[in-house]
Amino acid sequence: MQDILTNLSTYGYLILFLYSLGGGMVAIIGAGLLSFEGNMNLTLSIIIAAVANFIGDMILVYMGRYNKSSVMPYFKSHKRKLALAQILFKKYGDKIIFIKKYIYGLKTLVPLAIGLTKYSLIKFTIINAICSVIWAISLGLASYYAGGFIFKFTSYFGERSYLVPLFLFILLGLIWLYFSWATKKR
Repeated sequence: MQDILTNLSTYGYLILFLYSLGGGMVAIIGAGLLSFEGNMNLTLSIIIAAVANFIGDMILVYMGRYNKSSVMPYFKSHKRKLALAQILFKKYGDKIIFIKKYIYGLKTLVPLAIGLTKYSLIKFTIINAICSVIWAISLGLASYYAGGFIFKFTSYFGERSYLVPLFLFILLGLIWLYFSWATKKR
């Protein structure tokens, strides 16, 4: 166990950076929990997650704006999800840039959809930077301060390890059902 914690404290920041490029919600929550345990630095974890999340979204916007030929084949199989992202963008405007950071599945679609439009890159850059910082701080601090409760909760599962896969299966199933319902033709 000590080897795992040593590796996480050594390579955890690199893993956090790479994972946060593509969303990173699980990574920043994990970094907050490891910071609670004293194996990572919370401030450094928040900074790394915010920077990586910002860079990841900027890459997606630039791909949508300047590399449409490579992005469009991806959207052929995800037309409904792209339509949902565009509807949400029209309905919520700039707020969707913040909201999508917390919703699995929209993290990739919204920046690509924005890149396909004539939305101002300067405006997106400013809003994305602010939202990335808020996202990293809120999830990092929430997981850090919830660390005691979460570790007590997981110790309950430690005695009943058979419940962990069941819990994860139900959670993933509910997420899948929601997105199937949200993108269903009506």
